[in-house]
Amino acid sequence: MYQYKLSNYSGIQTTPSTRNPLESMTSPSTADHPPPLDATPARALGDFIRAHRERLSPQAVGLPPGPRRRTPGLRREEVAQLCGVSPTWYTWIEQGRPVSASADALARIAVALQLSRAERAYLFELAAQRDPAEPDPAAADAPATLLETVQLVNAPAYVLDRQWNALAWNERAADLFVGWLDGTRDRNLLRYTFTEPAARELIADWEIRARRLAAEFRADSIRHLTDAPTRALIDSLSEASDAFARFWASQDVGGREGGRREFNHPRDGRVVYDQITFKPAHREDLKLVVLVRE
Repeated sequence: MYQYKLSNYSGIQTTPSTRNPLESMTSPSTADHPPPLDATPARALGDFIRAHRERLSPQAVGLPPGPRRRTPGLRREEVAQLCGVSPTWYTWIEQGRPVSASADALARIAVALQLSRAERAYLFELAAQRDPAEPDPAAADAPATLLETVQLVNAPAYVLDRQWNALAWNERAADLFVGWLDGTRDRNLLRYTFTEPAARELIADWEIRARRLAAEFRADSIRHLTDAPTRALIDSLSEASDAFARFWASQDVGGREGGRREFNHPRDGRVVYDQITFKPAHREDLKLVVLVRE
């Protein structure tokens, strides 16, 4: 398994041209000092693809090694042939030129270069594209072991899907979240927070937490913002809650970082927890949330 950071990509060396000696007396220009090749996503994408092409042997894809092979790994023309794209277009991608790369073309490149699951995901992230082979979480069942895990946690714990519906929770979570996980109610965390009066009473500093929750959902839903269930949820909340409509229109974005959570519980009074969120390695659209009592 390989890990990459954009700051680790090496530059491409160019052959220096003959310069007038008087040029050394002038101030350096941007042409004399080009930006590093990882300065743009297109260049980072090209570096990533090139590195994996160079480490893939011809024999690995069923090609003869051939005499006098000047480049390590496969030639660009060979990868282009395997992908069913033009050699010129493939070369431009590797050179970091701002050309359009569709999800289908990227998928063929991933197959041709025999990328691992993590490497393929990284490729699509660099290209800001959604992998067409990515399973639709809405049609996939949550792993049974994940749903069972919440029952093993000796603290409030629950599992959320991509629209933040609770798929599983334990008794401690049901006891804490009055009006959401107890009884038979709508299990969506956003609907509970913005439309249930019990949420305003339970969640300390509701205005701050609710604004933060909307910002977290915007960041979390960016990859499936146009999916019908997500769009329907946003539209219905915008109609049902003036607060949600206002927070959503603000375009605030925030990561789901966890941290201190305070509640005004109807039985236990003021209680404080430290919230921790986990994402399963193979189902990052799901979340396991655990609250540890301080």
